[in-house]
Amino acid sequence: MLNLKLGISAIGLEIGAWSAGLLQQEHSDTALLSYLLLHGAASVLLSLSLLPLLPPRLTRPRWAALALMVACSYAVPIAGFLGVIAAFVVLRLYRGQLGLAAFETLQTPEFDQHQKRHSAMRQIGLRSFLSNHQAPLHTRLRAMASLQHVPGRTASPLLREVLSDPSEDLRLLAYGMLDNLEKRINRSIDQELDALQSAQSLEQQEQVQAGAQRLSDLYWELIYQELVQGDLRQHAMAESLRYCQQVLQQQPGNAPLLLRQGRLQHALGQQAQARASYQQALALGLPATRVLPYQAELSFTERNFDQTRALLQELGQWNALPRLRPVIDYWKQP
Repeated sequence: MLNLKLGISAIGLEIGAWSAGLLQQEHSDTALLSYLLLHGAASVLLSLSLLPLLPPRLTRPRWAALALMVACSYAVPIAGFLGVIAAFVVLRLYRGQLGLAAFETLQTPEFDQHQKRHSAMRQIGLRSFLSNHQAPLHTRLRAMASLQHVPGRTASPLLREVLSDPSEDLRLLAYGMLDNLEKRINRSIDQELDALQSAQSLEQQEQVQAGAQRLSDLYWELIYQELVQGDLRQHAMAESLRYCQQVLQQQPGNAPLLLRQGRLQHALGQQAQARASYQQALALGLPATRVLPYQAELSFTERNFDQTRALLQELGQWNALPRLRPVIDYWKQP
C-alpha cells in the first residue's frame, strides 16, 4: 500500500526546500546546505512511500531498490523528483493493462499424412549422446543400432569415434558395423572384377566401360564413407582413379567423372593434374558451385591465398551453399 503520510511529507519538504531559498533570496552556503538537506530528506521519504508499489521481484535486495530511487530523485532537481512519481504512476497503469489482457490462442496446423517421417534419433545430437559416458549403456547401444539406417558418410565417422569408448560392448558393436559396411562394398568390388574380366575376355567394350565405371564408384565409396585408412585408402584412391581414367578415355566429355578425377588427383598429391581436371569439368558445363570449392581447396593447399580468396568471393555469389557460408564469410573479410 502507498504510504500517503510519507508521500505528503516528501512533497512538503520538497516545496519547503525551494521556497526557503526563494524567501531568503540568499546565495550563501547556508542556503545551499539547507536546500540539500531538505531535498535529500524529501527524496528519502518519497522513495519510502513509493517502494511498496514495486513488485517483489524488483525489490530484491530492498536496499538497492531504495537507493536507486533516492539517487534518481536527489540527483536531478525537480525533474528527478517528479520523474520518479510519474514513473510509478505509469508503471502501475501499464501493469494493470497487461494484467487484463487475455492469452491468445493459435490454431493447430493441419496434419499432413504424407509428411516425411523423421527418425526419433536425430543426427545432430547423436554424436554428443554417444560420447556421453554417463548415459545408460542400453540406451547408447540402441542409438548405435539406429546408425544402420544412417548414410555411411555420416555413420562411419561416428563409429570410428566409438572405437575408443571405455565400454567394450560399444567398441565391439562399432567395429562390427564398420566391418560390415566395408565387407559389403568389397564383396561388390569382387563381383564387379569378375564381371569385368569376363567382359574383357569376350571383348564386350560396352560392358567393360560399364564395369570400370562401377568399380570406380565402389572404390570411391570406400573413400567417401571413410571406411579405409592409411595404405588401404591410398590403394582405393589409386584404383578409383585408374578405372576413372579408363572410362574417360572413351568418354572425355563426362564432366562428373572429371570432377572425381580431379579430387582423386588432389588427394594423391597430383596438384597440376587436378587443376587441369577441374578446368575441364567447368568447361564442359558442370555447375561452378560443384567445382569452385575444390579449386579453392587446391589453391589453399598450394598456399596461393590470393587465388583462394578470389575463388571463394566468386562462390559467394550463390546463396544455396549454407554449409560453406561461414568459410565464404571468413575469406570475405579484409
